[in-house]
Amino acid sequence: MPRNTSPALLHRLAAPARRALLPLADGLGGMTSSARAVPDFLICGAQRAGTTSLFKALGRHPAVTGPTLRKGVHYFDTGYGRGLDWYRSHFPLRATLRARRGRPGVRVFESSPYYLFHPLAAERIARTLPEVRVVVILRDPVERAYSAHAHESARGFETEPFALAVELEAKRLSGEEERLAGDPGYRSHAHQHHGYVARGHYADQLLRMERHLGRDRIHVVDHADLFDGTARALAGIERFLGLPPGPGEAPGRHNARERAGMPEGLRAELTERFAESDARLAAWWGRTPSWRA
Repeated sequence: MPRNTSPALLHRLAAPARRALLPLADGLGGMTSSARAVPDFLICGAQRAGTTSLFKALGRHPAVTGPTLRKGVHYFDTGYGRGLDWYRSHFPLRATLRARRGRPGVRVFESSPYYLFHPLAAERIARTLPEVRVVVILRDPVERAYSAHAHESARGFETEPFALAVELEAKRLSGEEERLAGDPGYRSHAHQHHGYVARGHYADQLLRMERHLGRDRIHVVDHADLFDGTARALAGIERFLGLPPGPGEAPGRHNARERAGMPEGLRAELTERFAESDARLAAWWGRTPSWRA
């Protein structure tokens, strides 16, 4: 299967078929990695904030393509040790992306929501992709934490109920960021899968990304704006990326998980825990996030 396949193929194949085809696609891409593109832009998170929906919405744009059979490659977080040739192997041949008569050139992207939270990802992105632009979606951190717990539980990465998982988080994550920063080959299951509250401290993560990429290369969109039933926020993302106007369709909701509501006492406690972080986010962003408006 060629690597210039439209990302729309990703959504037409069932998950078992995608998994079966991945080794073949990786092998074919690896043989021609030097002739392949690297991303022009990245969706870097936040996890459970709508990255899958945005990936699919941008994948419908005629001037955009993503990696074959994947939403994200996870190179700058868990796959960095595989090397740049491995990363390039996931993307189309540069020759297939050039502008042709009546057609604009095609831009390349991927979406890996752990990039925002991993302590080394921003520096690696800046070093490898010096011109890349980054899109970040932010969601109410309380709702994001609750959704993340449902997601990790469904995938078998979490066995504790939400309240206990939040209580255990500090112990689970203790020292993990330092280990990740000190050993580029280290992988932390707890940091990747159990950061329910920590991942919601958006200001710290955005400031780190700004240090390495610069503020003008980061576009932050509020989850509530992206899913207000219009295409306004999507059009703003297209302008930031320098894309011509796309189909103009509002993003759909994908990969959502239904679950019972959060106990009000726990919601109030978590909302208070995020108050200082949300205030710093508002100062950095220059606007009040929807969940604090």
